[in-house]
Amino acid sequence: MIVLGILTAVAGCSSPTPPQIANTAITAPKSSKQSSKQVPKERVSNRPANTKGSVYVAEYHHIRAGKGDMFRSVSDFKADLEHYYKLGFRPVLASEYLANKMSLPPGASPIVMTFDDSTPSQIQLKSDGTVDPNCAVGIWQEFAKTHPDFPVHGTFFVLPDVMWGPRKFDPRKVKLLFDLGSELGNHTITHPKLSHLTDDKVQSELGTAAERLEAFGQKGPHSMALPFGISPKHPAILKGFDWKGSHVTFTGVFLVGANPAPPPTSPKFNRNRIPRIIAISGPYGIDYWLKQLEQGRVKPYVQP
Repeated sequence: MIVLGILTAVAGCSSPTPPQIANTAITAPKSSKQSSKQVPKERVSNRPANTKGSVYVAEYHHIRAGKGDMFRSVSDFKADLEHYYKLGFRPVLASEYLANKMSLPPGASPIVMTFDDSTPSQIQLKSDGTVDPNCAVGIWQEFAKTHPDFPVHGTFFVLPDVMWGPRKFDPRKVKLLFDLGSELGNHTITHPKLSHLTDDKVQSELGTAAERLEAFGQKGPHSMALPFGISPKHPAILKGFDWKGSHVTFTGVFLVGANPAPPPTSPKFNRNRIPRIIAISGPYGIDYWLKQLEQGRVKPYVQP
């Protein structure tokens, strides 16, 4: 079932003198066949393996109260993390999904957490340099403390001139994301409707953004999310183009809305048109599709 979605968008302390240790030989424990055996990983869910199942790609913008498809409240985002975890989802990067290199425990289903537009509510630092606990990354970090197998591994489709403003660009935010295991993706420079631009303008938007991502430390090729989910007048540009002496390509192009995506091995997988699910409670939003899974109407990808 495919439904078209519409975007309406660190007190140092001195160490005590160490105690004197008696000159006593320490004997290593005797090895045994049982202790050398690798303990199998516990299955995350009782669902049978299904590498042909659907992949959930969640799309977030603002993590705060507001009206419309661009907003997900703090309480709803917290509930989302709990819901994903209980349903056996574990986060993977867009790059891992696209390369079909999703490191998951047995029985787990991948969820690609994507964040568009570099909105301030996604990541903010307090005056002391710590992460604001009410921004998306802060909320997710707190959740990961008690759920270490659900780390902050997200894909942030950024606007380089915004970068979680409104203040001057803060490189600590990018470093934090990288340190946590997240990544950046291309979302153009000015978020235009690409179909309204000439081919040269489209290449400038995407090429300049790719340059900026490289400068931030995100090596290419990158994945890309289309502003408003709208392709250029000539979609072939998305397959690659020459820009200032280099060739710009994308590992995958993500849309806006509105249904689970096929696995990368599926014949239905189109690298230049990958659907996402907008994180809303309305029709065909994330709540709807999670309910469809719970009712057995969607068969998700499940790690063997």
